[in-house]
Amino acid sequence: MMTEKLRLTCDRLLSQQQLACCHSYCGIPLHGKDVLIYSNVDVRRKPLLLTGHHGDISAMAFGKRSTPVILCSASADYIIAWDIELCKRRTQEGKVAAGVVIGTLLGEVVHLSFCFSDERVAACAGANIYVLNSKRQEMISTLTGHLGPLTSAEFCPWNKDILVTTSEDRTFKVWDLKTEAVLYQSFVLSASPLLSVLFLEEDRQLVTGSTDGQVWCFSVSDDSKCHLVTKMDLTKMEKRHQTHQEIVSHGAGVAEQSPVDEVETSKPVLKMASCSHFTDTNTEQTIDSSWFCIGSSDGLYVVDVATSELLTARYFKDCPDLSMAGSWSFSPGLDNSMMVLVSSLFTPCVVLLELHLCELGRILACRQEGLSVFPSSPPLLESPLNADLKKKKEPLQPKKKGGIKEQPLVFHSKVKSSGYTGAPRRTMFSPKTGVQKNTSCKKTNKNIGIHLRDYPADSAPPTIPYVDLRVDHKQISSLQYSGDGKQILCGLGNSSVLMYKSCLTGSPTVYVGHDKPVRSVSWSLSRQWWLSASEEPSLRIWTHSRSEPAIVMGDSKFSKPIRGAQFYYLDKFVLLASGPSLYLYLYNVDITRDDIKRYQQRSVVKMAGCFSATSATDITALSAVNDFLSYIVLVCGSDRSVQVFDLNEGKVASELPDAHGRAVHCITQNKGSVFTTQAPDSYNLFLTSAVTDGVKIWDLRTLRCVRRYDNHLNRCHPCSSAISPCGRFIASGSEDNCAYVYDIRSSTFLHKLQKHSDTVLSVTFNPAKPELLTGTMDGNLRLFQSSSGS
Repeated sequence: MMTEKLRLTCDRLLSQQQLACCHSYCGIPLHGKDVLIYSNVDVRRKPLLLTGHHGDISAMAFGKRSTPVILCSASADYIIAWDIELCKRRTQEGKVAAGVVIGTLLGEVVHLSFCFSDERVAACAGANIYVLNSKRQEMISTLTGHLGPLTSAEFCPWNKDILVTTSEDRTFKVWDLKTEAVLYQSFVLSASPLLSVLFLEEDRQLVTGSTDGQVWCFSVSDDSKCHLVTKMDLTKMEKRHQTHQEIVSHGAGVAEQSPVDEVETSKPVLKMASCSHFTDTNTEQTIDSSWFCIGSSDGLYVVDVATSELLTARYFKDCPDLSMAGSWSFSPGLDNSMMVLVSSLFTPCVVLLELHLCELGRILACRQEGLSVFPSSPPLLESPLNADLKKKKEPLQPKKKGGIKEQPLVFHSKVKSSGYTGAPRRTMFSPKTGVQKNTSCKKTNKNIGIHLRDYPADSAPPTIPYVDLRVDHKQISSLQYSGDGKQILCGLGNSSVLMYKSCLTGSPTVYVGHDKPVRSVSWSLSRQWWLSASEEPSLRIWTHSRSEPAIVMGDSKFSKPIRGAQFYYLDKFVLLASGPSLYLYLYNVDITRDDIKRYQQRSVVKMAGCFSATSATDITALSAVNDFLSYIVLVCGSDRSVQVFDLNEGKVASELPDAHGRAVHCITQNKGSVFTTQAPDSYNLFLTSAVTDGVKIWDLRTLRCVRRYDNHLNRCHPCSSAISPCGRFIASGSEDNCAYVYDIRSSTFLHKLQKHSDTVLSVTFNPAKPELLTGTMDGNLRLFQSSSGS
């Protein structure tokens, strides 16, 4: 993936100097005052010698354009711009190569940067930024305002009048070059100085890094205001990457932890470069990615900014001359490669490397697909999913010969009213006339007129407030729509469950019976019954026809609170988690009424399996698909892990340790709905939420994070998140009294739904039309609709 093209031994250390590299050439100081230009295509060719400085060169940079190739070099006396092709021709003619002096006596310049048209150069000297004309000696502007020495400066690729600078004062500033004013100044990001800055043009984002290995990614709005998207720690990303590699190498199951080095070295972010575009040589297709390279002291890191995860790393441990890097320079090369020029920290050595992006993309793409939410084979004969609920046969009693047959006093299951409270009847018989016979059955009548409208796949996200409803200051801890989108279950903190119509009009039906807050509610696929689970711990299954639950599973069965419960395997099972165990129950709901034995539970429940999480960790959340057959159940543990259960085999198929910095409190799969159709691979996506660690989207096949969202505020409360039925949007609750709507293809939020009365704890999408329902801590329900119509 990375090859060495050139290695040079210099006459002095170059660890603190900015080196220059472009697609065709690389520049290295010689004797302090001269410059050697090497060809990247033919490294054996004699280098071009440039002379003209009287002081030691401290910084160099090539222009962004491929023709003509311009080099700018700076020392304490001069800043000189060189036309490389012109200098080569003058040398071939026997003349001395000469450049153009564009700056004089500006002090020690530590960083140079060209704009994207190569017309201007930014020079960082002390606490000042000098913007110079690259063709003649002209000072365009001088920018002052930082409280410490500058470390880097970069021009914005989509706005030529925007410049961003970083400084040892631990902040960055966004400048307007027309007015020489500061458009945005960051807060103090770290305890360590900021060293580098990078623009990601495709995502309109800005990335900056510090000496302690911290990386911040900001989105840049049209008014040049910056909003924090995510924060990354290079050391933590490296540890997660090593753990994932161990899991892959050991196969499914839990991998052994690699020993941690006794001495942890810092990983300063010395230089960054984007590598978002390359072409696959096999398919000739252009691949767009959100990757960028980080040059640190111990090696090269390739990071996916969309997921805040490390893709790969190349270390200098095995290189004796380059054990630690002092400075880096990146430039896009030829044939899907990136040219990297790096100097040693302790030895006078410079190495030119070529990073092959196409090979990196092929390595990541060739990872074998593992698990899938869709089953590839029928259930095993001994699988727990083949369990069946057999009704107990009542023992036959021998018939008594002779005597009077024992019978109950009342022969009917329903006892009719005595009529004492009713009005006296005036007419004994009143025949019904004009009644038309209806030969169709009741089940057929219920389905007459029902038409499933397709969910609008191209609709805008639901952001327009439609209904605002107060639920008597009761905490709304869980929400779920029925499969047809016509009814809503609302679990409250006062241990009750409310059932609303989807339009939130009319009085809700109230179901009581729990003693503690209801943490999870779930509709059955048939929509004939639903369940609720609380922290007692207890679980209840309800039906439409009765106010009492049809099934009650109480404290005697579970020792710890139920952290998640739902129907599973096309309503065949009830799945729930309590403590470190995952329980699978067969059930049969008996909806026949008997007024005499109304308090006797007629429904049947039978355990089909009990599965333990690894390391006996308590399960904090679970998710499984009920709309179609699937063997996969996802559970999250208090040890911050995500475990994948294969209930066909009844064991943990794979585990992802340290999925978040805190224990996951919400896990949601992309389940779609009966009104939408998605690509089959998209159903393998699921998202997790954790306090202080945002929302992550994972791919079940590779168990890798594919994107991360951090714009919402979630520091202490278990704010939930949800995926829209079309699979295009993500909604998340937040503690700043807002709900955030993200585009699944981008890491920044699309809309911020404001003016909630309190922390938004619960969010859910309507499966039938583009609507979003939010619930707050103080009992406020808000319904949002799409601007494109439902």
